[in-house]
Amino acid sequence: MRASISLSMIVRILCVLALASGVGAASAANDAVLPNVATAQTVGSVNCASSTCHGSVTPWQDSNVLQNEYTTWVRLDKHAKAYNVLLSDKSRKIASSLGLKEPAQQAKICLDCHAHNPAPKLQGERHRVSEGVACEACHGPAEKWIASHTVAGTTHAENVKNGLYPTDRPVEQAKLCLSCHFGDENRFVTHRIMGAGHPRISFELETFATIAPAHYKIDADWHQRKGEYDSNRIWAIGQALAAKQLLDTLVDPKRGRDGLFPELVLFDCHSCHHPMSEKKASPRLGVGPGRMHLNDSNLLMLRAIIAAVDKPGSAAFNEEVAQLHRSIAGNSNADPLALAKQLSSHIGRYLNVLEQKQFDPALLREVLRALVAQAAAGSYADYAGAEQAYMSISSLTASLSKQGALTGVADINRRLAALRKTLINEERYQPELFSAELSGLRGLIPTPAKQANHD
Repeated sequence: MRASISLSMIVRILCVLALASGVGAASAANDAVLPNVATAQTVGSVNCASSTCHGSVTPWQDSNVLQNEYTTWVRLDKHAKAYNVLLSDKSRKIASSLGLKEPAQQAKICLDCHAHNPAPKLQGERHRVSEGVACEACHGPAEKWIASHTVAGTTHAENVKNGLYPTDRPVEQAKLCLSCHFGDENRFVTHRIMGAGHPRISFELETFATIAPAHYKIDADWHQRKGEYDSNRIWAIGQALAAKQLLDTLVDPKRGRDGLFPELVLFDCHSCHHPMSEKKASPRLGVGPGRMHLNDSNLLMLRAIIAAVDKPGSAAFNEEVAQLHRSIAGNSNADPLALAKQLSSHIGRYLNVLEQKQFDPALLREVLRALVAQAAAGSYADYAGAEQAYMSISSLTASLSKQGALTGVADINRRLAALRKTLINEERYQPELFSAELSGLRGLIPTPAKQANHD
C-alpha cells in the first residue's frame, strides 16, 4: 500500500530545499513594490492618452496591444470615477462624521484609495489626483519605464525591472487589488470609517477582474510576453491572500486594535448588525451566542480549495481554523494571536503551491463539489460567506462551461440565478433559503465517475 503524504508536508520540504539553494531569497528579492509606495515619480495619465499610444478610439489590428486602453478606462471603468465619488453629499457626510479637517476630496485617508495619491514630491507636473485610480495607480509610476516600454525589443521583464507593476502575476495582482479592496499597512478601511457611512467592503478578485471593462486581450502575443493566464488560479490565490491578509491584520498591533476593542472590520458585520429580536448564534463555529466571530468568508472558500488540492492535509487545516474561532471566543486557553500567526504561515505555504497548481477541469469540479457540500454543514450561515460562495461558484462554473467541461449548463445557470435572488438584500438574508438553493446544484456537478461516462 502506497503511503500518503500531505501536500502541506511537501510544501514544507520544498521550502527547506528552496532556502538551502537560495531560491527563497531570490524570490523575496523579486517581490514587486506596490505603486502607492513606489519611489519613482509619476508622469500623469495624459502621457498615455495620445491616439497613437493608448488613447485610440478603436483597437489597432496590427499591434501587440489594443492601443485603446486609456479610452476604455476613462469611458467605462469605475476606477476612473473613483475620485468623483468623494465629491458626493454622502462622502461629505462621512468626512464630517469622521471629524476630518478637510473635505473628502482632499483627505489622505480617502484619496489613498479613491485616487493615485503618492507623496507630493513624487507627483510629476502632469499628475492629477482628480483622475481617480488612474494608469499609474495599477501599473506603477512611469518615470523609469515610460520610455523603455515603447522601444522595440524591450521585454516585459525589462519593463518590470524598470518599475512597471506586474499585474500579470496572480499573487502580485491580488496584492494590488486587495491593498484597496481590503487594505494593507499603508491604507485600510476601518470600522470607524464604515461607522461613518462607508459601504461594507465586498470583493472577490476573479469576479471583479471579469466584470471590469477589459483594456487588454489575452491572446497568443500576451502569452508569449507574459506567460500562462489561468483565471481559476487567480481566483484561488485571491481567496488565499485575502484570508492571509485578514489574519495578518488581526495580529498587527497597529491595525488589529482600536482602543480597548479589536479592529471590528475584521469580524462578521452581521454578527452584531441585526435586530435585537433575532438570534444570530452560529452553531457551525461552536462559539455560542453573544460573541462576535471573524469574517471567515475567504477561509471558507480556501477550505474548499484545500479539500481538493490537499485531501490529507484538509482536516488539519480545518481544525486550525476551528481552534482560532474557539480561542477568539474565549472557549479555549489557546492564544488567538499565536494561532492566527500560525494559520497565516500555513496559508503562505499553500500560496506557493497554488501559484504552480494546474487548475484542470477535474480539479475545478472537485472544488465546486466541496463548495456545494459546505451548504449541508451550515457553513453559509453568514451573508459574507454566502456572497463569497456565490461569486466563486459563478466564476468556476463559467470557466468550466467555457472549456466545454460542464454539462447541464442551462440548469446550473437557472440555479445560480435563484441563488443570487437570496442575496439581494443582505439585511434580510435567510441562510436556509441560500443553502436549499445551493444544495440543488449538487446533482448538477458530475462526480468523477459520471464525468468519465460522459467523456
